[in-house]
Amino acid sequence: MGIGSGSIYFGGESVSNPTGDQPRDAETSETQPAKPRILIVDDEKLIADTCAEILQQAGFHAQTAYDGWVALEIAAEFQPDYLLTDVLMPRMNGVELAIAVSKMWPATRILLFSGQAGISQTLLQGHEQGYEFELVAKPVHPIKLIERLQKQQS
Repeated sequence: MGIGSGSIYFGGESVSNPTGDQPRDAETSETQPAKPRILIVDDEKLIADTCAEILQQAGFHAQTAYDGWVALEIAAEFQPDYLLTDVLMPRMNGVELAIAVSKMWPATRILLFSGQAGISQTLLQGHEQGYEFELVAKPVHPIKLIERLQKQQS
């Protein structure tokens, strides 16, 4: 969560405006390109909210959801450029969510993340249906996450 003037503590480390971008005001946003939209989904609210705060400071327009079904509802209106989702969640796991989003918005770039061992069976679900998703281990350092997302923009 944000502490002080623009610092964020994530995984025990402080990150201050990692990209060095200056905040935009309403007047300059008309001339600036649109911020990439990212939907962050994790049933652990603190993780989702912290990731959203970090990515907003890095120049993304971030939305959060704490459940796969709610994420689909949000995605229908938000139409994310990126989906960052936990793998193991109740009701709808991250692979099921990633497949659904891929079908609805094929251009959405998807990144799965998990801090749990034993997710290979869940990942196999997607593979058997012809989907391959990049997996990032939690905890992920904010700078590394931003770099990975920016690499996918290229």
